[in-house]
Amino acid sequence: MNLDRFYAINQIEYCRNFVFKRHFPIHRIFERSCEIGLWRLTANKISEIFGTRITKKLKGKLHTTLEQVEHGHHIFRAYFKNAFVKQYEKFSTFLRNEICSNNLSDFNLKKGLEHLAAVREKFLAITDRFATFQAQCLNVHVEFPLLQRLALPITVATAKYPGIKIHDTRMIRLMEVLLHGGTTVGGWTAKQIHEAVRTTFEIPIARYGLNQLRYDLRKMKAHGLVERDGKRYAYRLSDKGTKFALTFVLFHQRLFGPLANSLFHHQPDSAARPKSKLEAAYHTADAAIHKIIQVLETA
Repeated sequence: MNLDRFYAINQIEYCRNFVFKRHFPIHRIFERSCEIGLWRLTANKISEIFGTRITKKLKGKLHTTLEQVEHGHHIFRAYFKNAFVKQYEKFSTFLRNEICSNNLSDFNLKKGLEHLAAVREKFLAITDRFATFQAQCLNVHVEFPLLQRLALPITVATAKYPGIKIHDTRMIRLMEVLLHGGTTVGGWTAKQIHEAVRTTFEIPIARYGLNQLRYDLRKMKAHGLVERDGKRYAYRLSDKGTKFALTFVLFHQRLFGPLANSLFHHQPDSAARPKSKLEAAYHTADAAIHKIIQVLETA
């Protein structure tokens, strides 16, 4: 009798993890990915992700589901024949895309251990196409309400601090002063910041006192926008605070101000405008915003 032995795989799984520095974007991305997947991951798109074509001879499943087993985390699945690709949160640390197959013949692959390299290459391409589809769907302007999140109140220990809104004039002035003083070694004390704000914007002390400034600094510190220099009561913008401050200040100075002035006071005549790239850019932005407003009105 010619007897031999070989090892084969009946079920195989392959995953790809997306690790984040902070845990708060993971749930938001996963939640939106589930919504996009359930609505837009059609049969044709699933077949493209798995690298095959849909024919009348297709056997097995071809659909998407969102599951939650016994109070566990939600799991998004896209089924194809005897395989499926799924996505879920893991330990609030990373987002996992995982493909599972119970029959490798669906991919024209063999189940012997010597063919693991080919299986890995095939599954890597599938998870890459799945991640690319989600990245393209998430790469839009309206997905992540950054300013809305900053405007929400926040609780630190037992203290509750209000949100920072983009129309808060006091915060805009404070951010602008801190941006100019961002290169100061060791940060600025509260008195130095207070004097700089009052001098820059010519504000009398009766309208903006030192205690009001300290309250604004505590609010910014609670949101992670400013940090102290060690144990000293000297403040400077954090990396996150620098990005937010640039967003706020540039929005008011370079976008909102010129557009609002042209909208409410005097809108320049496009036929008689000077030959300036800046003026042309403002006219283009003004027309685009007007078109957006019209679309929102009819939506």
